[in-house]
Amino acid sequence: MRIAFLGTPEFAVPSLKMLAECAHELAVFTQPDRPKGRGNSLAMPAVKAFALEAGLPVYQFEKIRSEEGLASLRAFAPELMVTAAFGQLLSKENLAVPKHGCINVHGSLLPKYRGASPIQSAIIEGERVTGCTTMLTDIGMDTGDILLCRQVEIGEDETYGELYSRLAVVGAELLKETIARLEAGSLVRIPQNDEAATHCKTIKKSEAQIDFSLPSQKIHDLVRGFDPSPVAYGICGGERIKLFKTKVLCAGSPLYEEAAEAGEAARLGECVVASSKKGLAVKTGDGYIELIELQLPNAKRMSAKAALNGKKLLGLVFEAPDRA
Repeated sequence: MRIAFLGTPEFAVPSLKMLAECAHELAVFTQPDRPKGRGNSLAMPAVKAFALEAGLPVYQFEKIRSEEGLASLRAFAPELMVTAAFGQLLSKENLAVPKHGCINVHGSLLPKYRGASPIQSAIIEGERVTGCTTMLTDIGMDTGDILLCRQVEIGEDETYGELYSRLAVVGAELLKETIARLEAGSLVRIPQNDEAATHCKTIKKSEAQIDFSLPSQKIHDLVRGFDPSPVAYGICGGERIKLFKTKVLCAGSPLYEEAAEAGEAARLGECVVASSKKGLAVKTGDGYIELIELQLPNAKRMSAKAALNGKKLLGLVFEAPDRA
């Protein structure tokens, strides 16, 4: 089948790879190269890098809705359009180009988590199950008819980066099945229940500072959801400390019991246990949380126990974020 593929980041690469391996005739549309890293040098999107390596034609537009973008789509004359984390809204003129419409690969079980950060938001909100959906795109934000869904369990300590990689593969598998059913004439469209819809926005760096007045489980979910980007952090003793791995402390564990004894009169966010042998425990809104992996300023990511060999945090307090 002649397919126009629209995608940008790593999430979209397994889907594009699958289409290439299935010998579809492809043209790839992606975002322009962007400045990246400390040197702000231009870096190509992951989809472009794969497409060039595979010898696929690549088109880059700031807006696919522009006259130039629409003209390129029409010139390729696709039978089907596929989008996966493309990062741009399509116009009704874009959607009218392919005779079979546009199939989108979305990283949630729609209608939950419509929007820009479905995988990240599922972790942050403490979900234990998520998945991928293929849908027939319309001009709304992830509002089109559902085609196929596949459910995936979220690990208790799974990070955004880990789940992102897993769902990218699941999405490619689901897309393959969706196209096979389309070609067989057996694809069924299921309208979404708008009343059950939830929405998610782009996660900002300013949201990554942890508020230790929150419950321990919520803090744990935030730290997982911000890894690898934008990376959770706390301000303690005037220093910015990045947080990578945590554990909710439960009554009965040795570290919890020591934290509870030391933290009875402690302030929220206070480091009530800070020992290179015992670990680092912080008081939260409903108990205590262990900080297992972190990164101090001008240092590498390491275990909290290793960091405490040369750093005194006992009695120091993580500042509350200013959300005003």
